[in-house]
This record gives sequence, C-alpha cells and structure tokens, in this order.
Amino acid sequence: MKNINLNYLGTSRLWWVVMLVGILLVIGGFTYWFWPAAGYAVASQIFGWLLILAGIVQLCVAAGPNHAKGWGWWIAGGVIDMFIGFMLVRSIILSEMVLPYFLAIIFIFWGIEAFIGSAMGTRRKYWWLGIINGIILCIIGFLFLEAGYISNMLMVSFLTSISFIYWGFTIALASYEMRPLEK
Repeated sequence: MKNINLNYLGTSRLWWVVMLVGILLVIGGFTYWFWPAAGYAVASQIFGWLLILAGIVQLCVAAGPNHAKGWGWWIAGGVIDMFIGFMLVRSIILSEMVLPYFLAIIFIFWGIEAFIGSAMGTRRKYWWLGIINGIILCIIGFLFLEAGYISNMLMVSFLTSISFIYWGFTIALASYEMRPLEK
C-alpha cells in the first residue's frame, strides 16, 4: 500500500537547512535578549539578514522537486521575507522607524498561514497545534503594531527577542515534518 503524505510543508532533502535557519533565529533572539545594549540598529540589521536567509531557503524549498500542494505559500513567504529583509538591511534609519511594522506584517502573515496549514491537515493527529500557533503569531503581530504605534523601544526589543526565539523553535520543529519518509 502506498504511503499518503498529508504534510502541508512537503518533504525535502534540505530539511536540515530549514532547521539550521531555526537554530540561527533562536541564537539571534537570545543574543538580542541578553545584550539589548548592542542597539536597536544592530538588531534590525541582524534580523534583516536572517529574513533574507529565511526567504532564500523558502524559495529553494518551493522550487525543489518535492514541493507540497501549498508551495505557493512558500514562494509568497519567501518573497515577503526577502523584501522585508532587504528593506531592513538597506537603511539603518529606515529600519529603526519601521521595524515593528515590518515584523507585525510578517507575524500576521505567518499566523494566517498557520491557520490555513492546520485546516489543510485536519487528518493529522495534532492539527489543532497549528491553530494555537496561528493565534500566538497573530497576537505577536498585533503587539508589534501596538508597540510601533506608541514607539516604545523597550517593548519592541522585548517582543523582537521573544518572537524570534519562538519563530526559531517553530521553524526547527517544523523541519522534522519535512524529512523524506524512509522507504
């Protein structure tokens, strides 16, 4: 009997690259948490480059021969991540002003993507975790909108470190679902 793969993310031999991006995001989040004096500009530059890296990985996964049904989400996410990453890297002054709004857009997009991914995978055992992940990501996105509106740099710094730690763990755990099945 043929194994049916109901994985929303698809399978890829490059699953370890996705895990590496997740680990780098966790390290970057903890670095920013423990050394906030490094500056808001440095953090936006680091996360800009991490977003560019994440976007490249998403485009490579979507272009691979084993892309999933939802490969369009990978392309859209990769393009959005790379656009926001290039905008953050391009100008330090611009990145300081708009970092909370860019991050809000990213996390709200990922929250919506998590909702759709969990709806597509209702046959899986823990499909409801995607809904919880989507709710958490949307809440983080709306908190970034609020932090940017009131221009509270301490809140933005705390949210940035927490959200990138959470995002890194989520990506690293999701990479296990991308491993090709053993035959």
